[in-house]
Formats: sequence, C-alpha cells, structure tokens
Amino acid sequence: MNRFAERRVLVTGAASGIGQATVLRLLEEGGTVVAADVSDDGLKRTWALAEAKGTAGRLDTTTIDIGDETSVIDGVRESIDKLGGLDVLVNAAGILRASHTHDTSLDLWNQVIGINLTGTFLVVRECLPALLRCERSVVVNFSSTSAAFAHPYMAAYAASKGGIQSFTHALSLEYGKQGLRAVSVAPGSIKTGITDATAGYVPADADWALFAKLSPILPTTLESGGAAMGGPEQVAGVVAMLASDDGAFITGTEIRIDGGTHA
Repeated sequence: MNRFAERRVLVTGAASGIGQATVLRLLEEGGTVVAADVSDDGLKRTWALAEAKGTAGRLDTTTIDIGDETSVIDGVRESIDKLGGLDVLVNAAGILRASHTHDTSLDLWNQVIGINLTGTFLVVRECLPALLRCERSVVVNFSSTSAAFAHPYMAAYAASKGGIQSFTHALSLEYGKQGLRAVSVAPGSIKTGITDATAGYVPADADWALFAKLSPILPTTLESGGAAMGGPEQVAGVVAMLASDDGAFITGTEIRIDGGTHA
C-alpha cells in the first residue's frame, strides 16, 4: 500500500512503543514523517530502524517535550518547516503513573494531566493553522481503554485520557467543515515501555486481583508483567487506516484496540 504518498506527517511519542511503530508503518506506506519525542536516544533508534527498512530518506526527527509550551511551539514550527506543511498529526506521546487516589499528590496529578492532556492540546493548537491549509487533514489522538473502563490505581491517567476523548470530539465538530477529521484511538493490553514499567508504579500493597479483567480474549504470544499483550504494530495499523483516505468518513469518535479485553 502507498496510502501516504505525498502526505506529510508529525508523530509525537515516536522514540518507542506505539509511536515508533506508527512512524515505521507510515513510512512503509509512502509518508514523509517527522518523528518527535523528548528522548534523543530513542529517536536515534527509530531512525536506525527506518534506515534498516530503507525508508529513512523520508524521515526527520526533532526533540519536543510536550509538557513544555515553549518546546512545543518551537518543535512544531521546526517540524512543519522540515515537512513544508502538514497533513496528518498523530499524538502518541504520554506517560502513565499509578498510585492510590488518596495518596496521589497534586504534583503527580498535574504531571499526568499536564503531559497527557495539556500536552496533546498544545501540539494540536500549534499544528492547526498548518493542518487547516490542507483539504483533508487528520488528527489522531491517543486515549486509552482506561477512559471508559475501570483501571485500578490510575485515576489521573484515566482522567487525562477521558479528557483527550472529549477534546477530540470537540475538534471534530469545530473544524469538520474545514476538512479536518479528528479521531482517538484507545489502546489496551498493548506491550510497550509504559506497560512494561507499570508494575514499578503500582502501589506495593496493590490488590492484583483488580487487574484480572484486563486481559485480551484473543490469543497472543506477547506479555508484559505476566499479562497477555498485543503488539504496538497492531495499533499502528489502525492509526494508518484512520489517517488515510480509507478512514475518510470517520471522525469525532474513538476506536478501541484491546484484543477484546473489554468485550
């Protein structure tokens, strides 16, 4: 498939996990991509993977800390300059922290909301002028199954992802007549650096039985912390569909990708 030929794409959170897999998938489909992340080392790994696939000629990288407004303003401007415009924005950057809600400090709450929700807003805000110069632009934001289903010890994370879904609905209505589509993906049970680190964030006295219903029903050979998981590339394939013309009649909604965890 060559669905992204002559399409210019910015992907945040591109140094690892689903963001990295999305960069590689869109390059394979002919896209010209800027991969953005706070991790320079991770971006180098993404570039090396693209080089191994022979697609690095259409890849550039830039450092953006989505939790810092100045970094977002400067990084988005640099990315759009490199691309010569912007057709697609994929907001995959985010963090996960876990704690008992009654033990959650305001600093921790603000950190999660500030990076996941406010960071997504900042990137979208800075990209909108360029996106609206295109006749068929797309924003794909990253929510989570935690936005609609109970995930223990993750109140701040769930709130941030629920906010992203609401924000995405508003974008789709506000800018739909100008040709912009806005969609959220809601991954769950996907093996990434975040899920691999989750056990380190969960409180020491956590009731692990509360996680029992967070397992996919489809078979998979991957796992994280002993739990069955899907692969990042399975989410990247859905993102590619949504951001391409195959998703031309999809906007203002969220797509759950969890192997039937919440069937």
